[in-house]
Amino acid sequence: MNINDKDARVKYIRALERFMGSCVNALKNENFDFLLFVKRAEKGLKTLQKVEPVRLDSTYTNLLQNYVTLVSNSIVNLEEIDIEETHKRLLKEANLLEKEKYRGSYKKDKHKAQGFDDGY
Repeated sequence: MNINDKDARVKYIRALERFMGSCVNALKNENFDFLLFVKRAEKGLKTLQKVEPVRLDSTYTNLLQNYVTLVSNSIVNLEEIDIEETHKRLLKEANLLEKEKYRGSYKKDKHKAQGFDDGY
């Protein structure tokens, strides 16, 4: 992998994360307005289209791509969707995505005292 591949990869992942962040901020807003969310998501999708897609291997980055697809599919047929249900689903998926992102950093040793043996 040369430098340009790495740059393109980082650029694409950052664009995906920015898109997700924008969506999450709109979804978590107390005064959630679905039409405002749709505008924000469409703007994010346009920005995302400017960045060249790169093949991603990790679970987290694949979930990011799936989230972008989910959002874009959710805002296509506005007349036919249940706004409340869509809002809940998008929020849930975003939370699962963040959980996956930080999965490795929250490991805690369960039953730490049982595993300790100092020889006495």
